[in-house]
Amino acid sequence: MNETTATEVQPVEGAAVTGQQPQPGGMGMLVPMLLILAIFYFMMIRPQQRKEKERRKMIENLRAGAKIVFAGGLMGTISEATEKTFKVEIAPGTVIEIARSSVSGVVDEAQPDAK
Repeated sequence: MNETTATEVQPVEGAAVTGQQPQPGGMGMLVPMLLILAIFYFMMIRPQQRKEKERRKMIENLRAGAKIVFAGGLMGTISEATEKTFKVEIAPGTVIEIARSSVSGVVDEAQPDAK
């Protein structure tokens, strides 16, 4: 006879006997992953792209006479602007040539110096 007691469990036909839970399908992980990527894009990548676009526009609009700050922190006044470089006067009579990409910002003349 085929009797079962309360402690015995008969395996269901086709079920795994290993005791593991069935794994969710690939679609179950796809939706959360897409949400994470969308959040990452809107929180990190898009603001960076916007900031870089504004920086490029600012550099394109620089003309002679503008006071700028280099990426290294050095300040000077543009004496001549070419397509790829600026000639900048960093001290009276001292003119250097720098790449446009090394400009990190424009010094606001109206802002008082913090000493």
